[in-house]
Amino acid sequence: MVQPELLDTLPPGDPRAVRSRRDLRRVNTWMGHHAIMARALENSCGGFIPHKITELGAGDGSFLLSVAQKISPRWLKLNVTLLDLQNNVSTGMLATFAGIGWRAETLVTDVFNWRQTDSEIVIANLFLHHFEGTRLAELLRLVARRARMFVAIEPRRAAWPLFCSRLLWAIGCGKVTRHDAVISVRAGFSGNELSDLWPDKNNWELTEQPAGAFSHLFIARKLD
Repeated sequence: MVQPELLDTLPPGDPRAVRSRRDLRRVNTWMGHHAIMARALENSCGGFIPHKITELGAGDGSFLLSVAQKISPRWLKLNVTLLDLQNNVSTGMLATFAGIGWRAETLVTDVFNWRQTDSEIVIANLFLHHFEGTRLAELLRLVARRARMFVAIEPRRAAWPLFCSRLLWAIGCGKVTRHDAVISVRAGFSGNELSDLWPDKNNWELTEQPAGAFSHLFIARKLD
């Protein structure tokens, strides 16, 4: 059940939005999403080192930076595109990417207007659950045309994550984050729902499974 989230309606500079983005960094850490994504990327790529990663719904870039800090000793000199509808990425964030040898750039656009060149890997963190039905299927078709691998971490739609989403006050999250967390879980995924929507099942290897205590992991890897 997809419903509007408060953070998506707030201007980037609104103090409530600033706090919610800070909350989300804390929530990602508690959920272990940085480690889940880093393991998924390295395990799925095997010994292959990509040259380019695009993150959809990248926010302020902090999520991919945390992933990069885990894998940059082995993945060197990558080009990164941080795609988002709003420009929340600071020059300091771009400089921090440069400090670990990754070249990052922002792309401020609606994902459905994405006209950039192909990217070897596309990732998304807590992004797909904002879409449903034909819109989600269209997004997955777009990704399949642009990437050779896609990794997404989403809320797991289940009783335990829903219960825990109501307890975020315990780690200091504000009203916006507490409101959006419940909505996110209700809009999340379970089983093989994303695999069922993937446009080309014959030429892709699809993996979909629970990840950690609260999350849902989807990996699509194009077969050579």
